Amino acid sequence: MSLGLLVATIVIALVFTYINGFHDTANSIATVVATKVLTPGKAVLLAAVTNLVGALIGTAVAKTIAAGLIDAGVVHVGAELLICALLGATIWNLITWWLGLPSSSSHALVGGLCGAAIAATGGHFDAIIWSRGGAHWWQGNGVIPKVVVPMVTSPIAGFILGFLVMGGLFALFAGLANRTGFLRRFGRTPFVKALFGKAQLVSAAAMGVSHGMNDAQKTMGIIALALAGATAAHRLDDLPAWLSFLRIPGTAETFAIPVWVKVVCALVMAAGTAGGGWRIIKTLGHKMVKLHPINGFAAETSSAAVIITASIYGLPVSTTHNVSAAIMGVGAAKRFNAIRWTVVERMVWAWILTLPISAAIAWALVNVAQMAMK
Repeated sequence: MSLGLLVATIVIALVFTYINGFHDTANSIATVVATKVLTPGKAVLLAAVTNLVGALIGTAVAKTIAAGLIDAGVVHVGAELLICALLGATIWNLITWWLGLPSSSSHALVGGLCGAAIAATGGHFDAIIWSRGGAHWWQGNGVIPKVVVPMVTSPIAGFILGFLVMGGLFALFAGLANRTGFLRRFGRTPFVKALFGKAQLVSAAAMGVSHGMNDAQKTMGIIALALAGATAAHRLDDLPAWLSFLRIPGTAETFAIPVWVKVVCALVMAAGTAGGGWRIIKTLGHKMVKLHPINGFAAETSSAAVIITASIYGLPVSTTHNVSAAIMGVGAAKRFNAIRWTVVERMVWAWILTLPISAAIAWALVNVAQMAMK
């Protein structure tokens, strides 16, 4: 990997992170903006700070992206592969952002990596680690246990938890108030709005931390993998002393992710939120179900709990899926027709198509690059 290709990989990875901010950081603050607890500007500031905190906590997800999905013994994970993977994910993210669909940047990146790896080996699917067990289930690697299973189970967990938390709040406050017309008025009374307006600041901060722990780490893994590869290939031996921070010794399984990579990824993601996240915020916070502060608190608490748990075990789950599912669970706790199911249907289609389409785009880009180099 030449220094030029390394720089290109880092730049494209940061562009992907910026666009990720359109999608997933916007999702993490959608409810607190929609409930009018915070203005978009203050919500972005909260997201930036809490993303940074979360990004500095652990590296399990980054390790999964760097070493748990692509078999380095079958395919050389070089700059060309990483660039095509990132471009495939970025193109799909831009398409869904333009349409206002909260699709998963996480799964777009995984799809891009898989599609690029398959193309780089001439169509061999063994370039992907599908499932590789460890001593315990959470210690194994592979697309199936680390991506596919959590892709299904984490939104279900978010929906159920959102439903239960919202239902529990209904039961608690119904016991303290006149039950006549309670559900109709619930969430709009001054006391409940004031109480959960403050509580939602805590739940929104938890969402930001969870997002940093999971999503920011995905790009960290890509950048650190590129730097480690260039260091191992002695491409960075002649760098001046002031650029020595670019060297990362070790393999994909053993290298440490530098603090500067974590900080840069978190800050770029926050900038992406400020640059264009409102389209997604409108879909989640306004179109899918009407939210009050207590609803936002329940949705954020539920999704943050799921994402933080996944991050601890190195599972690159989708913030989008979990926030969306939690909001649906919160809406369903009131009544099922509170959810605008036509909007949900469009979102589900975006979820289903993300992995294969981002993989197909990356696959095509690798083939084009290979033909161009002949």
